Amino acid sequence: MTALLSTELVAADEFLHRYHGARPRAGSVRARLGEVRAQIAETGTYEHTRAELAYGARIALRDSGVYTDGVPWRGLLVRDLRAARTATEVATGCVRHLRLAASKGRVQPTVTVFAPDSPRLINEQLIRYAGYAQHGQVMGDRRHVAFTETVRKMGWRSPTARSAFDLLPLVVRDEHVGVRLFALPRDVVREVPLEHPELSWFVDLGLRWHAVGARSQLLSIGGVEYPVVFNGIHTSSAIGADALGDDRAYGFSRVIAEHLGLDTATDESRWRERAALVLDRAVLHSFRSAGVSIAPRDARPARREPERHAPSFLG
Repeated sequence: MTALLSTELVAADEFLHRYHGARPRAGSVRARLGEVRAQIAETGTYEHTRAELAYGARIALRDSGVYTDGVPWRGLLVRDLRAARTATEVATGCVRHLRLAASKGRVQPTVTVFAPDSPRLINEQLIRYAGYAQHGQVMGDRRHVAFTETVRKMGWRSPTARSAFDLLPLVVRDEHVGVRLFALPRDVVREVPLEHPELSWFVDLGLRWHAVGARSQLLSIGGVEYPVVFNGIHTSSAIGADALGDDRAYGFSRVIAEHLGLDTATDESRWRERAALVLDRAVLHSFRSAGVSIAPRDARPARREPERHAPSFLG
């Protein structure tokens, strides 16, 4: 038996003992391990049951330290899309994920699980805004200028009237048909226009952000790595300071500081920090007014140290 198979057997053994210890009614762990060993010997891997998959995903969330706005880790919505075999099915599953997670504003922590050999989503995040480089300036998100140019060369067409918040397409790589682009329907992306409760000029900046932050990553369960799409709850600082304020993204901190009459020529004025607080206040106020889930600045539950071979989100 190869070292790889031996490692996978150890991981499977530890996971299944953990699962059956938590789910005594799941049946005999010895019988299940016999099935798994036979599958690994024949194919080099094994397939989890739906119940095992859901348990593994929820344990990974419990240990991740991701903020879920009071939704217990057992409340994670687990979608089993391992049967998706085409790029279209993967893209459709991603769109459906956004619809379910948005949940009329009360964002539902959700994970969509695809098969290890399914077509792969290239996007790091399902919802990302384009960045257009023009005449030494950038309209939109500076972090995505290169990606925007890449999908443009692949056939994506930006709106005729470009804006700072144009949705980039989903990009899915299929071994059989190559890379395909899928436009995100505008109605599937719930966005919150931003305003500040005390600063009337803030609304004229035209800022907004999407309600669901779903990212593409890997989920490791019992030695098997699944490509997944997962979302928790946005934190106000991730939207305000990190995305809208940071010079590497939208860079609105300087604009806000100038509106506040702060000296941006020196760090002694603390203009970046003060602009970040304004953005944070606007994000919290706007999301709460719209009835959309949002976490306070830098909110994060204590991260548990996972045991060896415990289910975990990778990346």
